Amino acid sequence: MAQAKGSWMRMAVLAGVLAFGSGAAAQTASPQIASPPAENAAPTADNAVMLTVFLKHDQSRPLSELNAQLQRQGYYKAFPPEGVEVVSWYVMMGIGQVVTLRLPASRLREVNRTLENTAWGSYRTEFYPTYDYKAIGIAAHEKAQ
Repeated sequence: MAQAKGSWMRMAVLAGVLAFGSGAAAQTASPQIASPPAENAAPTADNAVMLTVFLKHDQSRPLSELNAQLQRQGYYKAFPPEGVEVVSWYVMMGIGQVVTLRLPASRLREVNRTLENTAWGSYRTEFYPTYDYKAIGIAAHEKAQ
């Protein structure tokens, strides 16, 4: 539980940094409720985040039960939300699934709520903000040769 709270704390800090770094205006004296993000907002260089999600399956139940619950809860229909890019989606034997998504920071809550509403019960979730390091790592390797 403490680990999950730490993950959420990191996500909250990341969201705050992204909002501040993207030139978000200071809050006015009278708070206003922000309108929901555009349904199909696309990730761009200045607003994209990557999110790696661990979907740890409940090993005390057979796979058929887990899949039936996911079906009843609408998981297969709702995840990933339309317009959220799937960078990778793997089965990690003995763990469950690991999904890396690319999305606008403004849609982070939507992705979280989709998983809370459709995956919980079959999966325990962990979230990790990530970024693409491949080009940098390969360049450093090539330079070292």
